[in-house]
Amino acid sequence: MVEIRLTNTLTRRKDPFRPIDPSNVRMYLCGPTVYDRAHLGNARPVVVFDVLYRLLRHVYGEDHVTYVRNFTDVDDKINAAAQAVKEAGDPRSLEELIRARTEETIRWYHADMDALGALRPSIRGEVSDRAEPRATDYIPQMIEMIRDLIARGHAYEAEGHVLFDVRSFPGYGRLSGRSVDDMIAGARVEVAPFKRDPMDFVLWKPSSADLPGWDSPWGCGRPGWHIECSAMSAALLGESFDIHGGGIDLQFPHHENEIAQSCCAHPHEDFARVWLHNEMLQVEGKKMSKSLGNFFTVRDLLDQGVPGEVIRFVMLMTHYRKPMDWTAEKVREAEATLRDWHHFCDFTEGNGRVDPQVLEALADDLNTAGALARLHQMARELFLHKSQWPDSKQADADFVASARMLGLLEEGMGAWLPGSFEHIESLLLGDMPLSDVLSKLSDRLVNLRASARESKDFSQVDALKSALIAAGVEVRMSAENIDLVPGSDFDPDRLGALV
Repeated sequence: MVEIRLTNTLTRRKDPFRPIDPSNVRMYLCGPTVYDRAHLGNARPVVVFDVLYRLLRHVYGEDHVTYVRNFTDVDDKINAAAQAVKEAGDPRSLEELIRARTEETIRWYHADMDALGALRPSIRGEVSDRAEPRATDYIPQMIEMIRDLIARGHAYEAEGHVLFDVRSFPGYGRLSGRSVDDMIAGARVEVAPFKRDPMDFVLWKPSSADLPGWDSPWGCGRPGWHIECSAMSAALLGESFDIHGGGIDLQFPHHENEIAQSCCAHPHEDFARVWLHNEMLQVEGKKMSKSLGNFFTVRDLLDQGVPGEVIRFVMLMTHYRKPMDWTAEKVREAEATLRDWHHFCDFTEGNGRVDPQVLEALADDLNTAGALARLHQMARELFLHKSQWPDSKQADADFVASARMLGLLEEGMGAWLPGSFEHIESLLLGDMPLSDVLSKLSDRLVNLRASARESKDFSQVDALKSALIAAGVEVRMSAENIDLVPGSDFDPDRLGALV
């Protein structure tokens, strides 16, 4: 079995992954607060953990992996968004507007993440709503966990609120590597006179008559954000499970607080064994910000004509633990590569085998950049030698299977291709026009021929010449020069794979 190694934020080491139960590997990812469209930064953890999900299913079997990603559908931001609609004149009640807003946003989220090729979460291979829990469906479990924390001396009631007593948990700060006193000095914390300590955080808060609220031992109210994930993960994955993921921005306070309340509520369990965090996203070297005009939702890019598969490819070009820079140049590179791959691959042959080097790269802490590098190498070899390989159909199937480990070349994902780059003038590789492409390939063929004259082995010359002819390029060879001229059946897509 392939050994997966993951960098655990909790231990700060890259360790071999050892699931609690190999027959049911369990992973939880913090999902969106459903009040607006998912932006580009929200999409990164979805893509990262989708690749991990695919890897786990490949290694342990589809029916032996449970992947849960929640929807936070009770939150002050949702209330504010609904209130703004009501103030604009909508006659519906605030409750109706909140429900409409969350339902609409969940539909948007599914559509956008589907466009990126992300698999829906599932429980042991079964895709269902249970794998995407909504916080409002787990209020009773949250209330019960809060009651338990109070009984154990880890939480207290104050003025209709229930707060977690941070000082009661000695391990607080272990995930982020800071002491409580350091956190107080460096963090912006909510100041409230009823708090025993500035770092204490809300488990339950009162609701006014016009806001969503549930009956509880502490009055009508609603849960704090952090308790939601602890209750949902415990209900669906157990009090101990294998992997908890999210963006690095959630490491503190959200994940730190999850650990504290979960470990105090279930003191004989580990909660999550492995913590994985993806780094943040920038746009053209700058933090994504509405004020800078570089803030994009996934839907913005899709509507601008950037295919979901291209968005996904760009995200996979950078290791998940490194900051990612979204650039127009990377988009062009991703689009050109995917056009070539879709064009020359035969998708009719089944039973493809995932390339060992692709699998090895992904098993090494999700090295997607390394996996893409191997796919580039496979594509080049396949394109150059396809006509000479007796098992070229199997090689095609293996390449497609390997790309699909990263969520690329999936069925239906090439729908964006027709009509793209229809003219010769549009063939660009980076900033390279067609004339430079042909000149570069001509020089390569001249050098290969010079080497072949000494070695008496012309196989590489013949392979490149055949590939050029297959791309509709006339190869005019003289004793000293080689000229490449686009013919009547010139195909720029196939030419791109040779550069």
